Amino acid sequence: PRSLLRVAVACATAGFTRSLLMESGPLFPLQTLAPGPMTLVWCVVAGVLCGALAASLSLSLYKVEDCFGKLPLHWMWWPAIGGLAVGLGGWLQPRALGVGYDVIGDLLGNRLALGVALALLAVKAVIWVIALASGTSGGVLAPLLMMGAGLGVVLSHGFPGSDPMLWPLVCMAATLGGTMRAPLTATLFAFGLTHDSNALLPLLA
Repeated sequence: PRSLLRVAVACATAGFTRSLLMESGPLFPLQTLAPGPMTLVWCVVAGVLCGALAASLSLSLYKVEDCFGKLPLHWMWWPAIGGLAVGLGGWLQPRALGVGYDVIGDLLGNRLALGVALALLAVKAVIWVIALASGTSGGVLAPLLMMGAGLGVVLSHGFPGSDPMLWPLVCMAATLGGTMRAPLTATLFAFGLTHDSNALLPLLA
């Protein structure tokens, strides 16, 4: 409750200034097909898998933090190790670096091949965990969106349905909500990013 007014003012300010600086409309415009009953069942399966990914990321982060704490090095060297890991990851998969809004857009539009999506998911997960554990934080929100959407692209090759773009969106929101423990926030956030009204029910499922 103490943060409600501040958040409301921040959102209103962002909404006003965005129309002045950028084009109007969602950041990732998307329009998926209306889901059928079986699609909602598969959304539950996707949610479980995203929960497993979120739990794995959290557990890995704690483990790697413990490993950094046991290193016979002063803590000021930890970010250098994290930076080295990020650099190696970028060498293996350059699109895993940076904020990655363009990559998220490609994943949501299902414009990346299965192998590319798998590589992005794996590399981004490793460098994100190591960077955070070392104190070299490059953000939380966009990496989680990218990893969730990457998992969705992978699942879209095995899940039934005529709209493969739905799964990156659903998994993006589920991974964000599971990792940050804020499922309703993730659902509204995904809708705000895409304005895809057809995806509201699958996102809530």
